[in-house]
Amino acid sequence: MGSDMASGSVAIAVRGLDHWFGTGEARKQVLFDIDLEIRHGELVVLMGASGSGKTTLLTLIGCLRRVEAGSVVLLGRELNGASEDDLVACRRDLGFIFQAHNLHESLTALQNVRMGLAVHGDRVAGDWREASRHVLGLVGLSERVDYLPGNLSGGQKQRVAVARALVGNPPVVLADEPTAALDRDSGLAVVEMLRRLGRERGTTTLMVTHDNRILDLADRIVRMEDGRIVEG
Repeated sequence: MGSDMASGSVAIAVRGLDHWFGTGEARKQVLFDIDLEIRHGELVVLMGASGSGKTTLLTLIGCLRRVEAGSVVLLGRELNGASEDDLVACRRDLGFIFQAHNLHESLTALQNVRMGLAVHGDRVAGDWREASRHVLGLVGLSERVDYLPGNLSGGQKQRVAVARALVGNPPVVLADEPTAALDRDSGLAVVEMLRRLGRERGTTTLMVTHDNRILDLADRIVRMEDGRIVEG
């Protein structure tokens, strides 16, 4: 394993991760001794019943919650004990896709996708319109770039959110139920695109899902139960 880390083939390394919610008598452990390694370019699907800890694990890897016990190394950087500035810098290397599309209703599809470039700071340069149009085309929305969210279907809104996450070409994509609002064909197209990005650009994707329709596209399936990894 050490040689893997040295060669840079590991994008995400989780070791002995525990996590609790609440304080005092209400304090409850929700993650137990999580070990997980994800290589660059891998598309890993995280499955498990509601409450099994999937989203909590995703938010810890995504620097949205602080790592308090154990280790999470994201693209070579330890998150346990990291400063707020370090966490902000780490987030700039991530693309997030959530079940709720969280689009700005007053902005067009093109402008919403541009918001995905803003978070990456100086790492992303060039013509934002060209980059945003390109990625909207990848998700099949070339004819909808100037539409406001109110004039898009639920599935189209979610595809705009996917485009927003990918426009900055982040090395790691974290997705929480990204296909829940999509029909079968749209959902498969989104996951196929993520897999293609893994092959062509080395993009690493960790995806929480209950969607059995996309499992064949995953490189690996990891299953959680009661805050523990039980398979994968």
